[in-house]
Parts: sequence; C-alpha cells; structure tokens
Amino acid sequence: MDAADKAILNRIQSDFPITKRPFRTIGESVGLKEEEVLRRIIRLKETGIIRRIGGNFVPEKLGFVSTLCAARVPEDKIDAFAEVVNRYPGVTHNYLRDNVYNVWFTFIAPSMEMIRERLEEISQATGITRILNLPATRVFKIRAQFDV
Repeated sequence: MDAADKAILNRIQSDFPITKRPFRTIGESVGLKEEEVLRRIIRLKETGIIRRIGGNFVPEKLGFVSTLCAARVPEDKIDAFAEVVNRYPGVTHNYLRDNVYNVWFTFIAPSMEMIRERLEEISQATGITRILNLPATRVFKIRAQFDV
C-alpha cells in the first residue's frame, strides 16, 4: 500500500460521497483520476484489504431489529457453519472469538420472530444447537474510523 491507497482508505471509511460519480469525487479529494481510484479500490478488494463497500443503517429507524448471536461450534465444523450463516442476507458479519461460544455474528431482520426462525433453520442445517440470541438492551454507537 502506498500513500495514495492510504488516502483512499481514509476517505471512504466514514465520508463516502453520495454523488453521481463518487469515485471521481474521491479522486478529486486525493489527487487522482476516477479510473485510478477505481483500479486501486478493485485491487484493495481483491487483496482482502477492503472487505466491502456499503452503507450502514440503523435497523430500528428502518423498522428492523438486530441482534448479536454467539454459537458454540466444534473447530472442525466452523467453516461449514459460517458458510450456512453467511447465506442469510440479514447477517452483516461474523467472526471467531477465543471462547466456548466461538462464532459470533450479527443478524438484522424485520422482526425478532424472523430472527428466531432463521436461527432455528441454521441450527437444523448445521446440527449446531447452542446458538445464543443476544439482542441489545441499550445501543451505543461508536464511530469506527481507522486512520491508515
């Protein structure tokens, strides 16, 4: 990663332009042409530095609910479990933790009942029966900006 890559990453994390040509706008702010910004973003995505580019929304303001889930998954079943979990469009991300409940993921859906149904489907599809549903009782939003 060079200085231009870092400038792009810093720019897109929390201030992605909502314009007709966002990559041109980013280029103007970091001193690159639109095509160069796109080329660099594609390369950063292909190399795994960028995982995704997309909006973050407050589910409750859109009439949805969200929850944090934790599953107790044997090590030899983690990949298969994650593959099933990732099929659901309401799963925003998942990650491993060094804990008996070792696979954690967030789930957003129109209702808590739908989340419970989806968790049951995941359990039936994977054989993993220990999945905790941990809806927030109070939400604290932090701004995650990582200066590169």
